[in-house]
Amino acid sequence: MRALLTRLLALLAWGLALLHGPAGAHEMTMAEMQLRETQRGEFIWQWTAANDRRPASQDLTPLWPAGCQAEAATLRCGAQGLSGTLAIDGVGKRYSAALVKVTWLDGSSRVYTLTGAQPTVQLYGAADDPRGMGEVTSAYTLLGVEHILGGIDHLMFVVGLLFLVGFERRLVWTITAFTAAHSLTLASSALGWLTLRPPPVEACIALSIVLVAVEALHRRDTLARRWPALVAFLFGLVHGLGFAGALKEIGLPENHLLVALLTFNIGVELGQLLTVGACWLIWRATRGLPVVQRLRTAALYGIGSIAAYWSWLRIATLLG
Repeated sequence: MRALLTRLLALLAWGLALLHGPAGAHEMTMAEMQLRETQRGEFIWQWTAANDRRPASQDLTPLWPAGCQAEAATLRCGAQGLSGTLAIDGVGKRYSAALVKVTWLDGSSRVYTLTGAQPTVQLYGAADDPRGMGEVTSAYTLLGVEHILGGIDHLMFVVGLLFLVGFERRLVWTITAFTAAHSLTLASSALGWLTLRPPPVEACIALSIVLVAVEALHRRDTLARRWPALVAFLFGLVHGLGFAGALKEIGLPENHLLVALLTFNIGVELGQLLTVGACWLIWRATRGLPVVQRLRTAALYGIGSIAAYWSWLRIATLLG
């Protein structure tokens, strides 16, 4: 029965991997719009970037502030200027976020970030937006939570650590080490101090999941079992580069760069804590059941199978 269950879980894991694909493990898509004031109260606007070949205008529709009228690529707002509530209809579906960069006549500029959870922003007609930092804080915290909860490979690594260490005191140091490491490389990469091509990063992330799953399956006294915090820290450095890649796709606002970086990382940590908390509740509810050990083994085989599949494809992409 145990062997049959393991085989079924492995087959299910391969099927999920085939459906999910290697590159979509934590993909976030971002669209970018630029508005430039050409004369008082009049702007030219366009979608300037997106992460795929499909134009952003097919999925996103700007809802301009009251008093503003759009004609093709021209936006006229009259004497009041670009002031009021701006919304992007469709954000949070095909596109995780939309960046709106406004450049005023005096050369000052402001970047606004809209997400599915925060699809509107308040404009004040100039770059000195009194609520700018609050909006950036909210938007990038939510983007961080969204990224970690949607990043299956990162979640699989965290779950693998839980299987390896268990819910004991060492888990605190292990998760702390992982957090410290990926925060370090996330900040270094986002600020331009450390650069590395995405393909080797993605391949290493997949291989890290395989290693943790294998270590959690056997009971030998290995380095990973003796010093799980060290292993979590070393692989956390690589996962931080993966987070930085997602943040690069989203973009950082120039006027609140450090705030956006900090709150995105806080959002990642909140999502990570939610995952650990959910796993703890499941463990508390099921730890007395005889079938738990068999399900644990099957789950680790599933995690390892998906990660191995990603590893092969990502390495093939790197070599190709």
